[in-house]
Amino acid sequence: MALLHAQRSMLSDLSKMSAASQAERGVLEEEFKWLLKEEVHAVLKQLQDILKEASRRFSMPLAGLESQLKQENFILGSSTMDQVKGVLTLQGDTLTQADIHLKMMRSNQVFHFAFRDDKQWKMQQIQDARNHIAQALQLVNSRDESYYFKSGAEVNKLMDAVMLQLTRARNRLTTPATMTLPELACSGLMKMFSPPMPGDVMVNFYINLSKLCLTVYQLHVLQPNTTKNFKPSGSSILHNPGAMFEIGNTKFEVSHVHTVECVVPWLNDTLVFLTISLQLCQQLKDKLLELQTILAASASSQRSKEGAGFRAPGYRGGSRPQHHHALAHTVPVPAQFSAGAGF
Repeated sequence: MALLHAQRSMLSDLSKMSAASQAERGVLEEEFKWLLKEEVHAVLKQLQDILKEASRRFSMPLAGLESQLKQENFILGSSTMDQVKGVLTLQGDTLTQADIHLKMMRSNQVFHFAFRDDKQWKMQQIQDARNHIAQALQLVNSRDESYYFKSGAEVNKLMDAVMLQLTRARNRLTTPATMTLPELACSGLMKMFSPPMPGDVMVNFYINLSKLCLTVYQLHVLQPNTTKNFKPSGSSILHNPGAMFEIGNTKFEVSHVHTVECVVPWLNDTLVFLTISLQLCQQLKDKLLELQTILAASASSQRSKEGAGFRAPGYRGGSRPQHHHALAHTVPVPAQFSAGAGF
């Protein structure tokens, strides 16, 4: 009798613990539904506000926003040399003017070059970054507040697509394109200037992070009877003195390299916006994974009858587990981008 009573008591306790476990799982499921219905849209609203502001930095035409397209002058400089000086005029993603003074190393003479009046140079890196941000914003806008996400996988798919465009935008600003010296010598940029650039000078404009850079290469011709071992250089962002290349039947060697730069403040702002946006996307993905992992563990524990006393880490009771805080508290989002904030 005593044994039977003990078994009944144990079954009763297990039944109570199983009920408690089911109740706990119910709370977690409600938390997951709340995240899909409410918090995902709160993050999308933050992303929308941030990416709109980033788009304005590129002077993109957006409905309801004034175009900020204007010409900005930037003074090129270097703390280590004065062989190259100049002023660049940037209008959105286009260099509308470049005024350059170059001191030739061999003659010590200073030459002046400027864009021809009928020429402008498109900064492809800026244009590409702008287009990727526009695609990310289009993805974010594709799900309005009335849309209900049916699963964590659906949210992850959207976040992955947005993050891909944001990463591509950031990479275009942080990683200039590589070029060979013959490609640079034959580029349209060499035909932009008045007076024309001499045959022993090449220039290249590019973006590096938040800086607009100008690199000038001074060359000398390798004589046909030279004993120097000729080895053409490959593709690179920046070529060093001693790099060699050939155009037609003429061989050249880089004798001097000068790089000057200027900071473009709105490019720095854009990189900050991209970093914040990527953090928001990743933390939403992390929160989804955390909840899905807890739910899966709860189901597995209940099936094996080993987790009757399972409780979510940090759970204190109530409608939501305490460890799930709003993303705005875990990502350092500027106040103007908080959900509900206006511009």
